[in-house]
Amino acid sequence: MVVRSLTLEDYAVLVVMLAVSMAIGVYFAWTSRGSAQEFLTGGRKLSIFPVSMSLIASLMSSITVLSNPAEVYCFGAVFACFGVTYITATAIASETFLPVIYRLSITSTYEYLEMRFNRATRLLGTVLFILQTILMTGLVIYGPAVALNQVTGIDLWGGIISTGVVCTVYCTLGGIKAVVWTDVFQIGVMLAGYLAAIIKSVIIQGGVSTIISDSQQGGRLNFFDFDIDPLRRHTFWTITVGGTFTGLSLVQRFISCKTVTQARAALLINVLGLSAFLASSVFAGMCLYSVYKNCDPWTSGQISAPDQLMPYLVMDILSDYAGLPGLFLTAVCSGSLSTVSSSINALAAVTLEDLIKPYFRLSEKHQFWMSKGLCFLFGMLCISMAGFTSFMGGMMQANMMINGIVGGSVLGLFSLGIFCPFANTKVRLNHYFTRFNLNLSDVTGWVLYPPSAAKTRPLSLTADGCNFTSTAGPNWTSTLLPTEPSSTLTPLMLDRNEEDLWDSSWQSPSYLYFGLIGSVTAFIVGVTVSLLTGKESEKPLLKKSFVFNFYLSLFLGGLRNKVESRLMINKEDTFSYHIYMFIKERVGIAAAG
Repeated sequence: MVVRSLTLEDYAVLVVMLAVSMAIGVYFAWTSRGSAQEFLTGGRKLSIFPVSMSLIASLMSSITVLSNPAEVYCFGAVFACFGVTYITATAIASETFLPVIYRLSITSTYEYLEMRFNRATRLLGTVLFILQTILMTGLVIYGPAVALNQVTGIDLWGGIISTGVVCTVYCTLGGIKAVVWTDVFQIGVMLAGYLAAIIKSVIIQGGVSTIISDSQQGGRLNFFDFDIDPLRRHTFWTITVGGTFTGLSLVQRFISCKTVTQARAALLINVLGLSAFLASSVFAGMCLYSVYKNCDPWTSGQISAPDQLMPYLVMDILSDYAGLPGLFLTAVCSGSLSTVSSSINALAAVTLEDLIKPYFRLSEKHQFWMSKGLCFLFGMLCISMAGFTSFMGGMMQANMMINGIVGGSVLGLFSLGIFCPFANTKVRLNHYFTRFNLNLSDVTGWVLYPPSAAKTRPLSLTADGCNFTSTAGPNWTSTLLPTEPSSTLTPLMLDRNEEDLWDSSWQSPSYLYFGLIGSVTAFIVGVTVSLLTGKESEKPLLKKSFVFNFYLSLFLGGLRNKVESRLMINKEDTFSYHIYMFIKERVGIAAAG
């Protein structure tokens, strides 16, 4: 495997980025008023622009920077269908969850579960969220560090510790304001790193048309794969349907806005930004294929995993330009910092609000310092967790699986509370544990019996055009001078015994469906239990049989549970209702005139 070295100029670019991030944290620590509410939510006074940019940066993590182009390179541009997911998920969040959560003026979204159900449900949701976020954050720290270590030679644990420590320090010092404004800076760095690699690739290949033509001939332009098979890894349906149900992890950022209207506007800008980054990452994957279509670095042994493709490309085509490889390294680190900082802040917020304040009386000053201490504690915990994530496989896939295990079940419970006034507290822990265990079982089965190449459908790769005599590196020359290929290789799962595959069973659905399965099952189980058990005050003598009780609950008892209107979604909360009323008013005026 080939390892290239970074120059002093490259490291200087990285140091500048880390220094600026630290300076932002120091600035907001200096100007802070010492309030826990301001530290965790910005006092609900943040404007649209920084919040929307922060949302984009948090979602476009280092996993996105490295894994999205690799996905397109190996499986094709069907990955671009996530653009549809961004639109549908944003529309659902904006019209349903956001108005309710914002109206309640809560710091932790899990406070809602206690208001709607009971404290035990809130505690369980909080604990699962903490577990999910720590695992995901460890992955975000560890994965990019490994990729950069194996391609550039940068010290593995040096990269992990430096990234984690800097992020922890500015989160601890400046709180959510430091997180948001650092994200604004880092999103510019990520975009610059992407563009440097894309522009140079276009120049080398002779234009955008060449890259598109190469991608088409290589089968990478498979945007419209409408196969409904749920076992297929990526199709239009698995991405647009399964990718929508991944949880509510960033709602806290929405409630940092001044008004719910501004929060909705931030969501809209967020969709536009995410779509732009998605398009950039998809085109970067097409550039990868165009450059290496005849000499795949993976099958030729130049790299050991697809997540290393982008760093390899950057070192291959930009190493002659002082500082540009460092710019891409900085983009990857910025992706890590933005996601990790958001996670640390969210972990501190939910821990303080859900696990400490309900049981201990703390002054405002003590809450403020407790928030800082929690940020530091979770930062160190996420760094130590980074090593554990080495067992999770591909970064992007592992990230979605973690979200699916926990996020889907939590999303289903929130949906039950917001949409179903007859849902009672009897659904709480039993169905929560049931759905979580089923999700964990799904993922365990998927890991033990993963889908075959027939379901993942990796596209063909070849190393026949490589102009080197050894994969160890000494005689390696540029892969930009290929010869015509005579054979193709598909390195994924070639050695698997088809008799051992469980493709026809429920154990091997697309990993994107884990969140959907969790959400839908949690919702259906909750509705069923509520209808069967009736309203909270129902007496045992009414429970004569399941059939009778179902009828009684549905038509006489269950639908009459008294739930505060502020805990439910109302038609006046939705933007679409106000549009309808505006049009109705205008039509009425026109008719009267």
